Amino acid sequence: MTCASQFRWTSSARSDAGRVREINEDACLDQPDPGRWAVADGMGGHAVGDLASRLVIDALSRLAAPVSMKTLIADARLRLQTANRQLRDEAARRQVQRIGSTVVALLACDRFCGYLWAGDSRIYLYRAGQLRQLTRDHSQVEELKSLGVLTDEEARHHPAQHMITRAVGATDLLQLDDDAIEVADGDVFLLCSDGLSNELSDDDIVAVLTSAQRENASEELVELALARGGRDNITAVVVQAEDPNASDKTLLNPSP
Repeated sequence: MTCASQFRWTSSARSDAGRVREINEDACLDQPDPGRWAVADGMGGHAVGDLASRLVIDALSRLAAPVSMKTLIADARLRLQTANRQLRDEAARRQVQRIGSTVVALLACDRFCGYLWAGDSRIYLYRAGQLRQLTRDHSQVEELKSLGVLTDEEARHHPAQHMITRAVGATDLLQLDDDAIEVADGDVFLLCSDGLSNELSDDDIVAVLTSAQRENASEELVELALARGGRDNITAVVVQAEDPNASDKTLLNPSP
């Protein structure tokens, strides 16, 4: 028995190298049927950050059919720990300090979504007209914000905004945070790399999510981030939940 999602999922994804970087070190997973989505932002430049992000996404694409949210998160953790060891071994083989990648994953099960992450790639939830960031960046800037040293606006332009404190491949033991949320009909999730969140404000994101056709939302978010400068690789995955059993659905009942 598996914990198949009770929602009908639609999603779209786009990843772009941006206007400055030659290589796109981002990668993403967009699997609406089993309810699995992820974004990975590779780091290492010439130490093949693109290899790191692809390895992370490949690990998550092979998750087994879960029997519960607990087993689904445990499986994702195990596969990411394996990816962490592979990246540590590859860095040693290439004699470089590290080859790493952020990761953020959203996993559907029954009436819930679990999510786990390391680094500063994010998940947002748009529900009932409000945008909320579900993840908390693992970064030096976020730590300064939590101490009250920086405001949100100061953090956006801080010189250390790209310095993260956790990533797959960064240390021998990978530290991941995870959580879960009960899904509501019409929920929209956005998974993105910092190349998007550093260019766009919450208001920018809401404007796109509320005006774009859902299948075009990821495309429009990336285009807007490119228009704002595109100073990093940019990835957006937009996911919408539809409850086929919601009580307020309008039903067609044609006359015989």
